[in-house]
Amino acid sequence: MNKVELNKLFEDINQLHVVVVGDVMLDNYRWGVIERQSPEAPVPIVTVQKRDNRLGGAANVALNCIALGAKVTLASVVGDDNDGTILEQLANDAGIDTHLLVRSKYRPTTTKTRIISHDKHMMRLDEEVCDDLNTEEEHPFIDMVMRWLQIEKPQVLIFEDYNKGVLKENVIQRITAHCNEIGIITTVDPKLKNFLAYKNVTVFKPNLKEVREGLHIPLTDVNIDTLNVVHQSLQKELNHHISFITLSEKGVYYSNGTSGIIPSHERDIKDVSGAGDTVIATASVIYALTKDAKLMAQVSNIAGGLVCESVGVVPIDKQQLQSECEKLLII
Repeated sequence: MNKVELNKLFEDINQLHVVVVGDVMLDNYRWGVIERQSPEAPVPIVTVQKRDNRLGGAANVALNCIALGAKVTLASVVGDDNDGTILEQLANDAGIDTHLLVRSKYRPTTTKTRIISHDKHMMRLDEEVCDDLNTEEEHPFIDMVMRWLQIEKPQVLIFEDYNKGVLKENVIQRITAHCNEIGIITTVDPKLKNFLAYKNVTVFKPNLKEVREGLHIPLTDVNIDTLNVVHQSLQKELNHHISFITLSEKGVYYSNGTSGIIPSHERDIKDVSGAGDTVIATASVIYALTKDAKLMAQVSNIAGGLVCESVGVVPIDKQQLQSECEKLLII
């Protein structure tokens, strides 16, 4: 790839329409300093100096797609509560279309509150209900998304699964089947509960831990041969097109007939939170434009490494990503 081709690729992202379907959450940050221990228990006292609310889960995937330049619609279920209002406002402020964001009277908005001192995580507080959508919520949600897909026909749909209950098996299968009928690419960032429910999707992107748990294999020796066997096992179960497996410090693996391992690049790693969100977002837009699995793996591998250099969940910086791609990918 030369510089002209790379520039065109990044410009063309602006023409894409992406829909992200899955579990959204609100990431709350409390930044402070520790100066003493509590007299009430053997724990530090964090004096909070700054508060910050950010989009998390599927909403962070949507935010990454926006940061890359795509038009984005977010489809999910949040609580009919103040946190849901904050999340929806943050998404709207970021330019994300939220008219497929449904309010529920049965569940709260999932929130993760992180306590951070001197760039180190001290504690995380989770507020959530992880039960599957009930029938009263499930069928209207499916029908709403499918009608929207039929009208809008986005180029790619991302399933972002955090085991919080929105992506139950029927939701996955009906939306995937509809996408296949009308020619929409489907990409998946799975979790254990529905790991083998994503049949007939285009790109399936687990990490090593998810592969081990989902296929019930130890996978202690990670190399091209063992990963090719994993790809074959996944294809037998899922009948998907491309396996894309993130390997942490070892890089990423891809296979769609041909296969390879793209090594990671040296980074000043500060926080891996949200890196998977960045990888699936980048992979989805690059593959939607190029249909090139290797290039998809190369660019998203770079993107995932870049966001790990910041503390907390942050979206990719498009200009920085393009600059890094120019350094690392241009022949």
